[in-house]
Amino acid sequence: MEQTASWAQRVLALLIDWIASTLVVIAFLGVDGWSENPMAEFYVLGVFVLESALFTALTGASFGKLICRLRVVNVDGSGRPVNLLHCLIRQVMVALVIPPLVFRPDGRGLHDMVAKSATATLSSLQARRK
Repeated sequence: MEQTASWAQRVLALLIDWIASTLVVIAFLGVDGWSENPMAEFYVLGVFVLESALFTALTGASFGKLICRLRVVNVDGSGRPVNLLHCLIRQVMVALVIPPLVFRPDGRGLHDMVAKSATATLSSLQARRK
């Protein structure tokens, strides 16, 4: 099993993803539309879930995780990427907030257990390949 990411790395990646999602919504609604629309935060949440699920399925990590050098991997050791459905379920659970706070000693949250995934550091994945 790869070294799972620290809480600090995960929170930083989440913050980057949230800021990027907010900027996307602002780009579509404008600053005034974003600040005055009562649904704006739900739009940000939707963009966050879609962005992180699509990026994770396609690249192995959300935008924030890519910047923080983290990857979401299957725990079966196959090296295969997590499929889109599992990524989407995983990100909906992250959006619910509680599942990531329920975690195992190895650092995998409830959202990772359901998706059969783990968030690993890129350096631990590269070391494993050598």
